[in-house]
Amino acid sequence: MSFFGEFKAFAMKGNVIDLAVGVVIGAAFNKIVGAIVDSIIMPIVGVLIGGFDFKSLAIEVGSAKIMYGASIQAVVEFIVVAFVLFLVIKAINRMKKPEEAPAPAGPTPTEQLLMEIRDELKKQ
Repeated sequence: MSFFGEFKAFAMKGNVIDLAVGVVIGAAFNKIVGAIVDSIIMPIVGVLIGGFDFKSLAIEVGSAKIMYGASIQAVVEFIVVAFVLFLVIKAINRMKKPEEAPAPAGPTPTEQLLMEIRDELKKQ
């Protein structure tokens, strides 16, 4: 098989396409969560802890300005994304049917032979 034939077979596998769809949906989900955190959650948190904007939090070291507020906001955004994903996965798992236990395997030929011998001995 040629290089391009192998690549086509790889790219057309279900897992690769599912992953691509997941990445696109994840990017859109990240924009939604980012907007919610930026415009709703962080202003509320800022008001609750003193009325300041987290994005403007910074420390000046010499001529450098270290903007640590953006890092705090990114951490909050990550926590929100992780929590929402936890809730979604938990709901999906609830909707799944529990997997049935596999049927017990029948006796091996040796066990079958021993059971026949036992039964013959009981008859005597």
